[in-house]
Amino acid sequence: MRLTMDTETDTYEQAIAAVQAAYGLRPAVPDAWRDAPDAKPRPGPQDLADDALTGGWTNQLLFRVIASLVPGARAALRRVTELGGTASYDDVQRYFADHPSTPILPSTIGGTLTSIKAVQRRVGPDSCGPLLQRDERARRYQIDDGLVAGLYRAFALADVRPDLLRGEPFGSAT
Repeated sequence: MRLTMDTETDTYEQAIAAVQAAYGLRPAVPDAWRDAPDAKPRPGPQDLADDALTGGWTNQLLFRVIASLVPGARAALRRVTELGGTASYDDVQRYFADHPSTPILPSTIGGTLTSIKAVQRRVGPDSCGPLLQRDERARRYQIDDGLVAGLYRAFALADVRPDLLRGEPFGSAT
């Protein structure tokens, strides 16, 4: 996806609205605008498409998984997603070893990522393959190509509505 903004004519609000529209989200209304006559409800999981993706997944189910993860596992899944759905064990370990907001010790990164499978079993579709696959021989993590775009959309909603996420203080959305 390519999005172009003119920093000389577009306002910050227009840029944010364009990004939200590109991900199919309704624009979030800042707290200061709650009484605006055309204020729309804040986006939620119901605003994500419920179309079937690979393996019985939907954008809404992907968001439910993200929302149910502890912050460290969520950050690790986001990192693999940002890398296009494939990352080596070493890359993930190095990235989080000294991460400023979500440090994860190299000795615990495997357990952190295994927790994704536990959450998937609880909230994901029945009889589907693992969301985050591990290839022990190649020493890498991989996400099915058909799910990467859905995860981007789910993470975009998570950015707009952090109050819906496990481990985040309620009402922290801006």
